[in-house]
Amino acid sequence: MSGATVAAAVTPGRTATGPADGPWLLGVRHHGPGSARAVLAALRAARPAAVLIEGPPEGDALLPLAADPHMRPPVALLAHAVDDPGRASFWPMAAFSPEWVAIRWALDHDVPVRFIDLPAAHSLALKETAPGEPVEGPERTEEEEEITPVVDPIRVLAETAGYDDPERWWEDVVEHRSPIGVTDSGAPPSEDAPGDALAPFGALAEAMGALREAYGDGGQPRDAVREAYMRIQLRTVRKEFGEGVAVVCGAWHVPALAARTTLAADRALLKGLPKVKTDLTWVPWTHRRLARRSGYGAGIDSPGWYGHLFDAADRPIERWMTKVAGLLRGEDRFVSTAHVIEAVRLAETLAALRGRPLAGLGETTDAVRAVMCEGSDVPLALVRDRLIVGESLGEVPDTAPAVPLQRDLTRSQRTLRLKPEASERELDLDLRKETDAARSRLLHRLRLLDVGWGDPVAGRGSTGTFRESWRLRWEPELHVRVAEAGVWGTTVLTAATAKAASQAVAATALADVTALAEHCLLAELPDALPVVMRALADRAALDADVGHLADALPALARSLRYGDVRSTDTAALTEVAAGLAERICVGLPPACTGLDPDGAEALRGQVEAVHGAIGLLDTGAEPGTGLRGRWGAVLHKLAARDAVAGIIRGRATRLLLDEGRLAEGEAARLMGLALSPGTPPADAAAWIEGFVGGASGGGMLLVHDERLLGLVDAWLTGVPADQFTDVLPLLRRTFSAYEPGVRRTLGELVRRGPVPEGARRDDAAPATGGFGPGIDPVRADAVEPVLRLLLGRPPEPVEAAV
Repeated sequence: MSGATVAAAVTPGRTATGPADGPWLLGVRHHGPGSARAVLAALRAARPAAVLIEGPPEGDALLPLAADPHMRPPVALLAHAVDDPGRASFWPMAAFSPEWVAIRWALDHDVPVRFIDLPAAHSLALKETAPGEPVEGPERTEEEEEITPVVDPIRVLAETAGYDDPERWWEDVVEHRSPIGVTDSGAPPSEDAPGDALAPFGALAEAMGALREAYGDGGQPRDAVREAYMRIQLRTVRKEFGEGVAVVCGAWHVPALAARTTLAADRALLKGLPKVKTDLTWVPWTHRRLARRSGYGAGIDSPGWYGHLFDAADRPIERWMTKVAGLLRGEDRFVSTAHVIEAVRLAETLAALRGRPLAGLGETTDAVRAVMCEGSDVPLALVRDRLIVGESLGEVPDTAPAVPLQRDLTRSQRTLRLKPEASERELDLDLRKETDAARSRLLHRLRLLDVGWGDPVAGRGSTGTFRESWRLRWEPELHVRVAEAGVWGTTVLTAATAKAASQAVAATALADVTALAEHCLLAELPDALPVVMRALADRAALDADVGHLADALPALARSLRYGDVRSTDTAALTEVAAGLAERICVGLPPACTGLDPDGAEALRGQVEAVHGAIGLLDTGAEPGTGLRGRWGAVLHKLAARDAVAGIIRGRATRLLLDEGRLAEGEAARLMGLALSPGTPPADAAAWIEGFVGGASGGGMLLVHDERLLGLVDAWLTGVPADQFTDVLPLLRRTFSAYEPGVRRTLGELVRRGPVPEGARRDDAAPATGGFGPGIDPVRADAVEPVLRLLLGRPPEPVEAAV
């Protein structure tokens, strides 16, 4: 049967074949609004005695919840193995899913409704899922994937009908054709036209029968098992309710359900199936998760568009353009009523030129791009993200089953007014406020439990101060993560505490234990901290690797600062951190010799991290004393020792200069030695990378200290031509990190040439690019009060100013 025949079959006037009194096999496309409207029309016309749905039978007890006023699709049935919650499957349903429409019709009319697919106990036992990566619906093994490709029946029918886009074909023959018996107002169909309402399903059944004859199981060998179970369930229901039952299932399965088989043959296919104990519940779903690009096997490209087609019974294009205009206006783009009218006209014109019955997503998108977006794909990307795909997040009533940990999390979310949302949003917290501090604790505890609802945002505020910033986004898979974390406890606090203690005992690397200590302080887990501290002391005493100690110290230093913010007793942590710092000071200089380039780069990063950590640990010490004094002596050794890798010597010199422990003249002397003619160019380039590389302000240092710039310039111009290409990549990496303005200024300074000995730049050639020839003392003095105010310094006494 051709795709054109299917198109004709769903056209008014075509009647279905087969018995008029059922059973009615309503083959659908999952999440198709046209299929949903057709199912509604068929159910209204046929008035079946029972409705059967493709889905796990263990979910029958959960079906009445679909009628709860607090249940709002998109939602999904979640099934997971009790002993292995990471092995899970979802059965998603949107408001425009035919299955959801059939369930709601049955519940509204007191008609028995049941699921008849293979039980989740078997399907979960048959599937292999990587931990934390649940997959919706039955899954094939790698061997099955290699044997034969999966047939996409919609694509085959579209190609048969001469279409190169299956979505466009489906829209033309199904979504854009109102099913018989469904009026624009949504009124019930006439009672005398049941055959017309069933016509589309007869046509699709015939088409699928031809495809099954040509392609067999279509690359889905497990479908035979599922269809055998569905046939057995259908036999049982027909004995109970007679022939007048309706089955809503994927159109691909209709020929198999209509096939004549024996009960014994079907039972033989099910013999010996593995089985696991399962739990099922309803969970919120998202339109974004229904999209095919998210990896969902039965996904669609445009769930937001399909939801609009289902909801807009009349004038769908006009209503869609109005939605788009509202979105763009909310983003401060000028879109007038005239734009909306012109976009509708253009979409309809494009549909007529392309021979389509109604403007589809392609025509409306082209019209929006041309009229409302002025040909730009930038605002169009927003339309795709917010409307075509959509950000809808469903809701599930509190009466739905849930693991105790999920219930505790839900209570905490409501108490703290942290509503899960499908769209990404940022949250700024002030830890001095009790509510924000509680929110921070909850988010950190969830991160420890691998429930990634929120991620800290770097750069929005210091993580060691009273402010935190988070990026939140709730994904349906997090329900599986919560179920997995339920093995640790029944509340978020007890679960996080138990997992932290277990990880501390099992950890073998010192850095892992220090990171865990940091998490315990952030999440405020006082009962886990003693276990972590014992493990930390044991690992620190046994680990003699300076690199491991250097990796561990920064987390401890941050933890002590967090303890100050959260008023946590960290005396034991302070003692361990001080011991680690002393051991690093002793062992670091020998560890910095004899390194290859990769090892030197890694150790450079560790030196920087230790420098920052010691600054946090010894904030009250005077320069040159205490722990800071010890560390300063270490940096001096590293900067002056020729055996130390150039990148580390350069970084040590820079750190000392920034701390004020090294005079500018001494820094220039060390640079001159590092860039002397006797130094191999690669080593000299590494020293420059260490001294001015990265985003640490090295560019501005060269701008303001032209002696250092002159040394670099003189060295660079003296590198032999045959060695220049060897050092060029490293230099490019160093200077490419600078701001464009800094690079431009450095280029201008180099172009002007060196400053004469004893002279200043403002005594040389006049400056260009908007700068005066020298400093204006009057204007400079006027800035000083403002700087004092910004720095919190008291105003200068009037007598001193005079």
